[in-house]
Amino acid sequence: MANPPVSGHGSGTPGQIILDENIMAWLTFDDFGDFLLTASEDETFRLYNAKTGKHVKTLASKKYGVDLPRFTHKNTTIVYASTKEDDTIRYHSLHDNKYLQYFRGHKKKVISLDVSPVDDGFMSSSLDNTVRLWDLRSPQCRGLLNLPAPPVVAYDSTGVVFAVAVNQYSRILLYDMSNFDKDPFKTIHLDDVRLAKISYPPRIPVMTSMSFSTNGKWLLVGTAGEVHYVLDAFDGDLLCRLEGHLGLERGKTGNSLGVVPDRGISGEEVCWTPDSRFVVSGSQTGKIHVWDVAKFLERQPPLTPQSEVPTLNASLSLDGHPGASRCVKFNPRNCMMATAGAELAFWLPEASTDGSKQPGN
Repeated sequence: MANPPVSGHGSGTPGQIILDENIMAWLTFDDFGDFLLTASEDETFRLYNAKTGKHVKTLASKKYGVDLPRFTHKNTTIVYASTKEDDTIRYHSLHDNKYLQYFRGHKKKVISLDVSPVDDGFMSSSLDNTVRLWDLRSPQCRGLLNLPAPPVVAYDSTGVVFAVAVNQYSRILLYDMSNFDKDPFKTIHLDDVRLAKISYPPRIPVMTSMSFSTNGKWLLVGTAGEVHYVLDAFDGDLLCRLEGHLGLERGKTGNSLGVVPDRGISGEEVCWTPDSRFVVSGSQTGKIHVWDVAKFLERQPPLTPQSEVPTLNASLSLDGHPGASRCVKFNPRNCMMATAGAELAFWLPEASTDGSKQPGN
């Protein structure tokens, strides 16, 4: 994958590290992989040239706070949630450092935000138990879903389908964008029978993120605990469990009564590589773990109702950060990865001497 990080000074070399006095909680690449934006707990966000690793500018949102920043389809604009004053989502120009639009409607903290991969739409979810659909061109909400508990949201790679995870019932609901006001066309129950062997009543996985593979085959469900999950994106079958990392919120689980904690620091630490082959995750220990999911699933026989869901252990673990590796993002166009916690690290692949495939290649 890459060499362990070593100190660097803006050269873009493998393992370059950029130190920050505050914990970096969010990372986002633009569509072309040219820029990386970080958001820190000091209510600032920093823009980096992803090709050179050089810092471009620092902006602040001290009055409203900054959370869940996402690039739009322009590398000069982002949307992000507020953490103070109100629960407004803000459309911000990085070039002019001004707000272009305000999206009001949520009554409590926004906990999930995703931009459509195909148009100017985006969606958000909140502790007010709603999902709202938006368009960058209008301040008015264009769609509203009321849920029984705070949800987590994600678009599929085509922008035609979106997923809504509800921890209270361990359900993932799949909606058609053209019929979002109708019932979900698919309801998936995330049932990990192995957790019942650990404690009684069985623990409930706390889902903190979801992402579809770019090939459209699989849905990655990230949790706050020691297991991430890969599901079949079409029929919803649980295909494998991913273990080897230490959950960012170790010990945080729901219970059989549906009592699920609010969002914490988990949610940005696990992702697919752009080729849909590998899953990469951070860990409470600071290590970066890699699973060769595609290769594993290709070799697995079809699951039957009696089959036990297989567990895949990390095939590679890298020395990442001295503290928790809270953010892991792969560049969508170039073979490089960024990870962050108390510091930002850029990773490049080692040259392969045996012809084997490296993550992201």
